[in-house]
Amino acid sequence: MKKLILISILSILSLNFYAQGIKLGHINTQELMAVLPQRIAAEEELKSHAAQLEQFQKSIQDELNKKYEEYLTERETYTDLVKATKEKDLQDLQQRLSTYNQTAQQDLMQKENELMQPIVDQVSKAIEEVGKENGFLYIFDTASGNILFNSTESVDITPLVRQKMGLDD
Repeated sequence: MKKLILISILSILSLNFYAQGIKLGHINTQELMAVLPQRIAAEEELKSHAAQLEQFQKSIQDELNKKYEEYLTERETYTDLVKATKEKDLQDLQQRLSTYNQTAQQDLMQKENELMQPIVDQVSKAIEEVGKENGFLYIFDTASGNILFNSTESVDITPLVRQKMGLDD
């Protein structure tokens, strides 16, 4: 629905602006990002990083499983003090695993941002340069419906609308 509205607006605007020689452009940034070699390399590095995090998580999980199995098979032979101590150890290990999972998720998101931000910046810079070099007033992203570039020659009509609505008396 969002794309349909965007396309309708673009069609109407382009008809009106065509007569005035105003240029509008569009790009699908998702399609562009999908074919960038830098993005593919970044995703491979991210997969490698995720595999390392997952491997360590698995080692903690294996340790927890082993200790739990040991506890289950031998708990009848434990004194109350040993049983309570073993249960506390299991709870602590479970908490350590939970904390690690949360931290690993945050680390993975940070790594993704670290790897992808330079690529996003590069694409944004290229779009801005194309917009300026080719005299586009606006460039829309058809993947998201966002305006990626607007010329300094564009007129902000916010003050006029505010005045029309009686907000600036």
